[in-house]
Parts: sequence; structure tokens; C-alpha cells
Amino acid sequence: MSVLVQFAIGLVFGLGLVIAGMSNPAKVLNFLDLAAIPSGGWDPSLAFVMAGAIAVTFIGFRLVLRRPQPIFGGTFHLPSATEIDARIVLGPAIFGVGWGLAGFCPGPAFTALTTGGSAAAFFIVAMLLGMSGARWLANRPSALLPATPHA
Repeated sequence: MSVLVQFAIGLVFGLGLVIAGMSNPAKVLNFLDLAAIPSGGWDPSLAFVMAGAIAVTFIGFRLVLRRPQPIFGGTFHLPSATEIDARIVLGPAIFGVGWGLAGFCPGPAFTALTTGGSAAAFFIVAMLLGMSGARWLANRPSALLPATPHA
């Protein structure tokens, strides 16, 4: 895939995050604060963003996977694991806790960097440290998370 195509895809993704308000941690935290429903402080707008993203992905996957290979060449990289294990439960749980505490997840944090926010920079540093720690743990033998080599 050419650098220009990759740039265009990233630009559309980033613009979508900004337009949807996903790069604003206050908006995300107001969506995740279900306790604010009785007082009217809950912001349900991101539910519509998520529903739209799910619909586009649902249709897109069905159309794309009919093809023998991606449009720009190469091969499809799809998960091969079929079992639910500790990794598939703990990873999203940690992701969700981090999202709920900070109001950022990786994509929106990088788009928020363009506004010069130090909170986004702090989050990205913490995220990279967490990813490094997870990789280190994943490469150690453990009863909870069996080792899988990473390239």
C-alpha cells in the first residue's frame, strides 16, 4: 500500500475522531458517566458515533472479505485464535479502565496531540510504557498469560 493511501486513510480516521468529539476527553468521560443520567449530565452522543461505526464495519467486513486479497495487495491479517482466554478478557478490561480514567484511547490521544494538550502527551507516554510492560510480561512464562513470541 502506498504511503499516500496510508496517509489518506489515517487522515479520514483522524478527522472522524475529531468531528465525533472522541479526541475531547471531557466528552468521552461524560458519555461513560452513567451515574449522571438522573441529573441530565450524561452525554449519549458517542453512542450514535459507535452505532454508526459498528454499522459501517459490519457492512464493510462482509464486502471486503469476499475479495481474495486486499485492494492494495498483500494479504488479510485476521485473528486466528478461537478460544476465550485470560488475554482476550484482561486486555479489553485494562483498555476500558484506562479509557474510563483518562478519557482517551490510542487513536483519539494522537489526534488530541495536534491541539497541544499535555494530557494527551502524558497518556501516550503511559500507554507506551504499558504496552512495553505487557510485551515484557507476554514473553515471560506464566500460568495466567502463556508466553507467545512477538516479532
